[in-house]
Amino acid sequence: MNRHFNKLMNMFSFRTLIIIVLLLTGLLQFFLMLGNVRSTTYDIQPFQLAPETIRAVKTVEDTVKTEEERKQAENAVEPVYVFNEETAGHRVSLVESLFDIVTDVREDIKSKEKEPTLEEQVKLLQEKLKDITDSQSQLIFTKSQLQSLLTADESSLTSTKSILVNLVDTLLSESIRADEVTQKRNEIETKIRQNTSIDEHILNSVIVIGRAAITETEVLDKVKTDELIQQTREEVEPTRILQGQIIVQEGELIDREVYRQLELLGLLNNNTTNEPLIGLVIFIILQMIFLYILFDRSEMDITKRRNALFVTAIVYSMSIILMKILSMLSNEFDTTIAFLYPTALATMLLRLLANEKVAILVTILTAASAGVIFHQGYAAVLQMDIALYIIFGGLASIFFMRSIEKRSDLLKACIIVSIVNTSFIAFYLLMAQSDFEVFELLFYGIAGITSGILSGALTMGLLPFFESAFGLLSTMKLIELSNPNHPLLKKLLTETPGTYHHSVMVANLAEAACEAIGADGLLARVGCYYHDIGKTRRPAFFIENQMSGINPHDSLPPERSAEIIISHTTDGAALLQKYKMPKEIVDIALQHHGTSTLKYFLFKAKEQGKEIDESKFSYPGPKPQTKEAAVINIADSVEAAVRSMKQPNIEKIQELVHSIIQSRVQEHQFDECDVSIKELKIIEKVLCETLNGIFHSRIEYPKED
Repeated sequence: MNRHFNKLMNMFSFRTLIIIVLLLTGLLQFFLMLGNVRSTTYDIQPFQLAPETIRAVKTVEDTVKTEEERKQAENAVEPVYVFNEETAGHRVSLVESLFDIVTDVREDIKSKEKEPTLEEQVKLLQEKLKDITDSQSQLIFTKSQLQSLLTADESSLTSTKSILVNLVDTLLSESIRADEVTQKRNEIETKIRQNTSIDEHILNSVIVIGRAAITETEVLDKVKTDELIQQTREEVEPTRILQGQIIVQEGELIDREVYRQLELLGLLNNNTTNEPLIGLVIFIILQMIFLYILFDRSEMDITKRRNALFVTAIVYSMSIILMKILSMLSNEFDTTIAFLYPTALATMLLRLLANEKVAILVTILTAASAGVIFHQGYAAVLQMDIALYIIFGGLASIFFMRSIEKRSDLLKACIIVSIVNTSFIAFYLLMAQSDFEVFELLFYGIAGITSGILSGALTMGLLPFFESAFGLLSTMKLIELSNPNHPLLKKLLTETPGTYHHSVMVANLAEAACEAIGADGLLARVGCYYHDIGKTRRPAFFIENQMSGINPHDSLPPERSAEIIISHTTDGAALLQKYKMPKEIVDIALQHHGTSTLKYFLFKAKEQGKEIDESKFSYPGPKPQTKEAAVINIADSVEAAVRSMKQPNIEKIQELVHSIIQSRVQEHQFDECDVSIKELKIIEKVLCETLNGIFHSRIEYPKED
């Protein structure tokens, strides 16, 4: 089945495969989360009774109320008036000009040889006053009033002029607005009538002049008034209907105002909107884009990337389904049962099955999705308390899973996650500032612990299924394979103790070198434990197992010896496959010698003068395909060479390691893996340091007498 599956997958480019998988994952997520973003609507009409207590599902501005309050504030603004100090002077000048014109006309009449008739005198005065009377609408004289001015006593005119000027100047020194002008005109008329010094003959004329002289002294400043109105409007805070605010209680009458608010909030059936659905689509697309970039830029080989992609899609979808189930059950409980969600489940699985980057990203995406799925409708756009709960729990598991060496380490990580969960819940309860009953506090405490335990339990339970379905080699699987009680390792130890010791030494070297270049050190260690398992078929033909000092190769032709030695790679692969060992371990057994040549037996055959087929003295390969296999290739040869060296020291070890690596490079043994020259130098340095620690010079103690 795996063969057919791989054949099907090879029909697509990896980028096409990413798009297909993420598209299916996004669609599943959309339909699962659809119900969590659709708002509840009501089929109600004005003046009905509310079927239930209705709250605002979002915060919106009530524009009608806001405009009403701004209008009220605008109407309360006092207009800005500006007092014109020059007005009094201008109007006094007007009064003086009128009297001066009358005086001039009178003198002009006296200077004439023939005195004009009274009617002619009036016409003359009218002509002289025309410019002023045309510009002053209030200045309207009758003929009799003009006659009175022309016939009045000159001293009387002079005194009246002075009196009227003082009255006008006094009144216009005060602020007079347009709506107060009539009042002030009546006031000056009253004062004129009350003044006994004014000749009654000209009283009406003086009243006309006095009333016309009074005008507004304070003028409306429209620009400043408009600025003040605008500022006042802007200072009015918008009226908002707050999320969670009660719009109408159950059984209350839905009046026009309540109905308007429900319409504004989109809570009526005739006001449904697709905006939340569009938002959900954007949200999911963003998540899928991050996942696409992560896998597209991954440095894993194509098979591992493909497996990691499928595992991530399944684990993420599984997390969404689990959260959806909890959210559906939450309506049946008064407490927040979302805290039961295993916060570190997706993180732990992907940390073990993929890598840390994938685990961190999916933790964040899962938390964001949880914020939408567990959204209560009255708190916020996202349920941030649950989102943060998952982020803290997930990240805690990552930090405490970086050095897992046995299953008990996973249990420790679960305990840490439980502690972090309960700590966050304590923070949540304290910040809520609500009174919780003992039962609720007990539930939340148990929920935090249960979440952590479930994370580990489900991880351990689901891990074998993913490993089996996708042929994955997880950290936990490697830890299991490194157990000395494994049947193959017990077989290696009992039947080939020398090879077992050699394998352990090579494992130490390879693990240190792999970790230095960023490769999988644990895989290298476990691979080393099994790389020479093929030697168990003919233990005595390998020098490390020849305890008696007898070498069976001395009695065999070189070709046969080479065949036996070379076959330990294929024999080992066959034995590993028989025990259903992971492909990565089988590959290391096949590749740890690459296509190198058994030079010792080749030279021995040449010395005997036989016709030689050099291919019979070379390992079948393949050459190392991964960094781990390349490191083991070097470490295997280096350990054997240094172990056979007499009196090893730093210089000898360094020279030997360098020559072995150069020999492998010249033989093109690393052409099919992505190990670089820079990494080979790092490997050389680490191997030398590790070997110097193992084969250090010992102090020679004095012999006892």
